[in-house]
Amino acid sequence: MSMMHPIKRAWSDVIMPLFKRPKQIQVAALCYRDTEDGKRVLLITSRDTGRWIVPKGWPIDGLDGPGAALQEAWEEAGVTEADIESAPMGIYEYDKRLTEGLTVPVRAQVYLTRVRDLSTEYPEASERKRAWFSPKEASTLVDEPDLKAILYAL
Repeated sequence: MSMMHPIKRAWSDVIMPLFKRPKQIQVAALCYRDTEDGKRVLLITSRDTGRWIVPKGWPIDGLDGPGAALQEAWEEAGVTEADIESAPMGIYEYDKRLTEGLTVPVRAQVYLTRVRDLSTEYPEASERKRAWFSPKEASTLVDEPDLKAILYAL
């Protein structure tokens, strides 16, 4: 009987499966409004690093993709009234940082969301900033290449 070296065992049993694991799915709301100066996109800051992102989160039991994206838009950005598309208008991938210092690969489905009203009071108002940008400006502020492209093309 051959014994596998502990480092080889760790590589085959722990490390390699991390690289092969499937991407987790999140839903994102690409919130916009039409103005006299053209479309404006709503970005929020992440709670951990303060970088600019779109509202997004994990699927929610009992809600479809657009419904869960709207729930995230309310909790993270204060969107109270909106029209959301029923099918994703794009997808972007990123590595979500977990509290343990690990990351998990995520594929975010992006739903185009026309905002009709915002509230100044919403669940994460004290934890995030929010601001409106032109799509091209927003594309320079986010980190994820596929999200940059989606915003730039808007």
